[in-house]
Amino acid sequence: MRGLESSLRQRPQARTVFQAGLGTWGRVEDTSPSTPPQSPTAPKKKNNLPYFFSFCLTIKPYPSRPSSCHPLSFMKGELVWGKVKSFSWWPGLVVEWKGRFSATAMRRVEWFGDGMFSVVGVFYFSFVGLVSGRSAFLLERAAKTFDSKPENRSEELKVMLEWAMGGFLPTGPDGFFPRSDGTLHYFCLSCGSRNAVVLHPLFKGSLCQKCRENFSETLYRYDEDGYQSYCTVCCAGREVLLCSNNSCCRCFCKDCMDILVGPGTFDKMKEKDPWSCYMCLPPNSYGQLHLRADWSVRVQEFFANDTAFEFEPHRVYPSIPSQKRRPIKVLSLFDGIATGYLVLRELGFKIERYMASEICEDSIAVGMVKHDRSIEYVNDVRNITRKNLAEWGPFDLLIGGSPCNDLSTVNPNRKGLYEGTGRLFFEYYRMLTMMRPREEDSRPFFWLFENVVSMALHDKADICRFLECKPVLVDAVRVSAAYRPRYFWGNIPGMNRPLAASLDDKVNLQDCLEVGRVANVNKVRTITTKYNSIRQGKKGPLPVSMNDKDDYLWCTEMERIFGFPKHYTDVNNMGRARRQKVLGKSWSVPVIRHLLAPLKDYFECE
Repeated sequence: MRGLESSLRQRPQARTVFQAGLGTWGRVEDTSPSTPPQSPTAPKKKNNLPYFFSFCLTIKPYPSRPSSCHPLSFMKGELVWGKVKSFSWWPGLVVEWKGRFSATAMRRVEWFGDGMFSVVGVFYFSFVGLVSGRSAFLLERAAKTFDSKPENRSEELKVMLEWAMGGFLPTGPDGFFPRSDGTLHYFCLSCGSRNAVVLHPLFKGSLCQKCRENFSETLYRYDEDGYQSYCTVCCAGREVLLCSNNSCCRCFCKDCMDILVGPGTFDKMKEKDPWSCYMCLPPNSYGQLHLRADWSVRVQEFFANDTAFEFEPHRVYPSIPSQKRRPIKVLSLFDGIATGYLVLRELGFKIERYMASEICEDSIAVGMVKHDRSIEYVNDVRNITRKNLAEWGPFDLLIGGSPCNDLSTVNPNRKGLYEGTGRLFFEYYRMLTMMRPREEDSRPFFWLFENVVSMALHDKADICRFLECKPVLVDAVRVSAAYRPRYFWGNIPGMNRPLAASLDDKVNLQDCLEVGRVANVNKVRTITTKYNSIRQGKKGPLPVSMNDKDDYLWCTEMERIFGFPKHYTDVNNMGRARRQKVLGKSWSVPVIRHLLAPLKDYFECE
């Protein structure tokens, strides 16, 4: 079996985390369990070069890889600078790679003047290269143009050097700074290129195609400490500063803060305690970083339209008159603790038959005990055949969410959609293709599929291609006391309507606690099957206080956060860890209620 070193699924990049107010030290975190922890290192010193010139100086052997030096950076034709010991800085050009095998992390550089070549790793490139788009953009800012033909590059370089030594006239060095006249709209906030293809959903500015894909995959990626794995602005960053707000999980990297907010901002904010990030601070302009007033809506639109596929709209079923409605028949795959059945009962549906495929004994015990054996369990979905569906059906609703272990980018050893548990998606797809009614059949048939947001973009695109639709992003934080963003695909009417809390929804943590206990935060981070996910950060506070001591959430409190009745999972002599495990794999009750409510126009209710 190949290891991660030879696989396309590489371990996430290590990062240096700074908590505001904890001093000037930094700690290097490696998300790989097999890599021993590294010793604390001092934060990387700033380049002594002028700010305006740091865009084009490269190839300085730093001990660690800067965030913006992505393996796909420094492509053919980019201008770079290099320095060899005892020699001055010298210009070079990234040229075509020559070799038997392509080297993703290596570049071939031709030095001007003598025509010599060097092979340099991108890990030794500092900051970003002067790409053609950014070069034109900077020259445009500085009100300077150069008339030369592409083949006369050495002459053009000589003129540019003379212009630099002369003080970058007519604007001077200040001409390289971003202007506040709306030009941010035209370049990528992440890498600085002018090849913008989409607006940044959170801040004023744009993203190029490459950074758009990275942003889609990593915005909802969280580490074990509960914080984002990468910067909120660029979804990269090795040195990041964590927000001190216990209800926030955002972090911002050194490059984004120093470039967009102002030079030296990162070092200044490290000393501030507490430090609120630019998502928590009042809406304002912080240098060139402007939070969009409608960012929450734009995020939804961003994830709903980030695939290149266009699909035909789903078949529309007209509402059924009340006197003609009949009880609903449901097949639930990967049923968990029967969230679907609970929600349908709460909505008042008459259920003719509810069949569930589930292999977890604890989850089956919860469903059987709490619903008086009203659920028919059929165990492994892989054993269901077309003949079984014909005997049990026809069904009106298919629901399910396949395991996310091998899809979530949080897992460095994930196997993707086509291996491991990721392949179970195709069992859902197999059921869906066999259950869909023919065109001449007017019987309404609805389906719903769920999975994590933090999946690779190509996996999401493949799911969209098979299900022939784009997902909607729904975060339970709007209707509960916990963050839980999830993708939902389906043909249920109104899936993309705004999510609003009802009077019965407990949207604050304090409303979910037992008597005598006090919430330390208003919202908790995503509760998973891991015991430590209750803590608000790896070394952060616990969410609850009791008798002046911090405490973990109790099982009954976690049940309320998910929207379940009190003691819902208290069966089968399960302890706290087993109860959290079945809850961590379940759906949020208010979210599923929101999605299934439109079906009341089609099926009989009590």
